[in-house]
Amino acid sequence: MKQNLKYYVWVAAVALGVGIGGGTLQAAGAPFFQDQQQQPDYSKNPRYQQGMREGKDDRAHNLDHSKKRHFKKDEDNRAYEAGYQQGHPK
Repeated sequence: MKQNLKYYVWVAAVALGVGIGGGTLQAAGAPFFQDQQQQPDYSKNPRYQQGMREGKDDRAHNLDHSKKRHFKKDEDNRAYEAGYQQGHPK
């Protein structure tokens, strides 16, 4: 009987330790994830607006990214994709 009691106490202690440790890691990592999820405001960017129009048009015609646009600047590509995703939500 003493062996079983020691085993259950040990299992409970390990489970409690893992639970506390996991909660601490999750709480410590939360601010970092919030910083990464901040996206720039592309709303006034003409490429964003173009992506939004084409996304809405594809949504209306039940198409899936029918026009793949590629621009010289990476920022324009990101703005277009952000607009497209906003106009054509999945």
